[in-house]
Amino acid sequence: MNTSSLTLDEIYALARETLLGAGASEEHADAVADVVTRAERDGSHSHGLFRIPGYIASLRSGKVKGNANPGLSKPSPVVLHCDGDLGYAPLAHRRSLNSLAEAAKENGVATLSITRTHHFAALWPETEALGEQGLVAVACVSYMPSVAPYGATEALYGTNPMSFAWPRPGSPPLVFDMATASMAMGDVQIAARDGQSVPAGTGLDANGELTTDPKEIIKGVLLPFGGYKGSHIAMMIELLAGPLVGEAVSFQSKKRDSGDGGPPQGGEFILAMNPDILSGYEWPDQSEAFLEKLGALEGVRLPAERRYRNRQDPGPRHINSDLLEKIRATLSSG
Repeated sequence: MNTSSLTLDEIYALARETLLGAGASEEHADAVADVVTRAERDGSHSHGLFRIPGYIASLRSGKVKGNANPGLSKPSPVVLHCDGDLGYAPLAHRRSLNSLAEAAKENGVATLSITRTHHFAALWPETEALGEQGLVAVACVSYMPSVAPYGATEALYGTNPMSFAWPRPGSPPLVFDMATASMAMGDVQIAARDGQSVPAGTGLDANGELTTDPKEIIKGVLLPFGGYKGSHIAMMIELLAGPLVGEAVSFQSKKRDSGDGGPPQGGEFILAMNPDILSGYEWPDQSEAFLEKLGALEGVRLPAERRYRNRQDPGPRHINSDLLEKIRATLSSG
């Protein structure tokens, strides 16, 4: 695979320029380019520049509003709702996460439902942002059908990721972001692009047979992690990020999608909790003792450790050259 070196500033500038060229407003382009850059910075390549062609396609098709103006409402002091106005999720987050944090800090627990939005980024940025404010956070989204429920060979669930953040005094929060599929679709697509195989159990081909060829899995279906256990968690996320917030589940999202290659319209559920109110002020000592014990076990790496380590490197990032050529071609064709 041929790669080219780009600084983080160059990555941000390229993402922002292409988004502006496709019709995004200044604030919209900045919000998306920021999360794309942070993904590349932290080594989350499947949610970095790799996503830009999909962002551009959905802006140019008109499915996503370039001038979206998300609005926040408060049905109750602890229930917040953001209407994404058919824009991308990072802009909705920018308009609503601080208000969610304030509500949770004051009341102990608060929820944020986001509707009429298009989530195409990693899920950790929103939970990490809440964790940095001393809150415990959970977030989940559905997508379009690509995962077969346990025992089936037909896709019904999205990859349905969930993210969790736990605050740590004097350290970045403990954060995980994981698909309930055996592998995130973006990672499968990158493996296919780079000519790599994937672990056994990742998915089925179009004939319903197990395969380690990511190109065949893309034609077929992914499988949930952990058999029926992962399948049930995926089902839970369909309900939390769909009916609970007033949005569609994955198969409904696909029916109304234009098929332009960009993210579908959907919902997101975010829960924020203030451990100072829920448990008193001894929780940091208790949780740090637990995490210290966990981290000391041979072979254990705490979630987000690799991302945080990558974050300390200010140097350039190596980006797939074909991808860069594809992105730059959108500038000349715009």
